[in-house]
Amino acid sequence: MVCMITYKPNMRYDYSPIHTRKYTGKPMKIARISAYQVDLPLKEGSYKWSGGKSVDVFDSTVVEVETDTGLIGYGEVCPLGPFYLPAYGPGVRAGIQELAPHLIGMNATDLGPLNRMMDAALKEHAYVKSGIDMACWDLLGKSTGRSVCDLMGGKYSEDFVLYRAISQQAPEAMAANVAGYRAEGYRRFQLKVGGDPDVDIERIKQVAAEMQSGEKLVADANTGWLMHEAARVVRAVRDLDVYIEQPCLSYEECLSIRKRTDHPFVMDESIHGMPELLRASHDQAMDVVNIKISKFGGLTKAKLARDLCISLGVAMTLEDSWGGDIITAAIASIAHSTPTDLLFSSTDFNSYGTVSIAEGAPQRDNGRLAASDAPGLGVQPRMQILGDKVLEVS
Repeated sequence: MVCMITYKPNMRYDYSPIHTRKYTGKPMKIARISAYQVDLPLKEGSYKWSGGKSVDVFDSTVVEVETDTGLIGYGEVCPLGPFYLPAYGPGVRAGIQELAPHLIGMNATDLGPLNRMMDAALKEHAYVKSGIDMACWDLLGKSTGRSVCDLMGGKYSEDFVLYRAISQQAPEAMAANVAGYRAEGYRRFQLKVGGDPDVDIERIKQVAAEMQSGEKLVADANTGWLMHEAARVVRAVRDLDVYIEQPCLSYEECLSIRKRTDHPFVMDESIHGMPELLRASHDQAMDVVNIKISKFGGLTKAKLARDLCISLGVAMTLEDSWGGDIITAAIASIAHSTPTDLLFSSTDFNSYGTVSIAEGAPQRDNGRLAASDAPGLGVQPRMQILGDKVLEVS
């Protein structure tokens, strides 16, 4: 049976798994915001990057936004541990507890007013707001019968390219991992450096030696080098085809290194809003920028940053800090609706872990991913995996 839906501006309708979908003409008011906590272990045991940082099990929060129509949307927030960005797992739940009472009764699909209210009710803490905003995009899609990818502009191709992060190890071990990841279809590799510069130089050289035609290598220091260390590294690898990503902690330090090298340059941790994007574009501080959904505060602001970069002609890696199936679906939605020539890469976090938290999430196919065509994010949480709610505000 085919269900035909006629779009009417400023109208709302119910979405349900049965075959009847009709407009109600009413706003969908937020009736309840809940949260679930779920651990996401890694297939490879641990994930290591600059400064000796390491995570074995990621602490993810699944956000559930229920409306007075009974329609429910889902989002997810999963910080990369408490020592990467100003974000941590329990902080997500504490922030939602503080923020949620201000949102009850608001129209879940009025994303502009909703984000304004979140910013007024809780200063900063962008990552706390990300899961709620993501769940409301899911609701917007479900209520209109359209995918989030479609709402964000529509697909530019059949699928899009992914990168594979190579966790920090000894140089020879990191080089050896390339063949295995290539067998999975990856052609873009993000090498985790940012440690001892002499070891990092060897890491870059050994992995670069494994690259094949058409492949790209990014040396991501995750802010781990001091300026003199970064200067030594870029000089030592100047004859190699490698991108340099966020070598130092501050924007100014990174800009200094940018001026000392002709390597393509990626900015990440220093860019977390529109002012930084505009400044970096003006200063010619980057060739590629990494936009993480939760770092910007959700899909609404990540899309704003994405669209600004499109207008500026800046290539992007579109992703998040970490996550499972729901975050992967959200990443796919914004990445797949980005012009192909400006999408440098993206990622599929749900392939890194051992636990699937939702059905219907995009799955990697030969190093590439495609966003769902189903309404909303196209995912249905596995409630038996999520377990009991850890938070409920109504």
